[in-house]
Amino acid sequence: MLMIAYPNIYDSLAELMAGMDHKKVLAFHAPQDIQSRVEFFLEKKATDSISEKEADELEHYFILEHIVRLAKSRARLRLSQYQS
Repeated sequence: MLMIAYPNIYDSLAELMAGMDHKKVLAFHAPQDIQSRVEFFLEKKATDSISEKEADELEHYFILEHIVRLAKSRARLRLSQYQS
């Protein structure tokens, strides 16, 4: 899996994002059209009708979601440290 191969790249990007406006990082959500596309791919995957190209695209969404979750976690931590 790609996330295992390059964890430092993802950590570095998450750290950069977390250093931005904490409230904006925490408020970030993928646009509805992206969420719908991911749901569509997940449904196709569940029925084994997903193409290799679609599966690759879905994997990229998962990677980006992982980075955003890391960034949000770090932003929450920084925000709590500032409020203490």
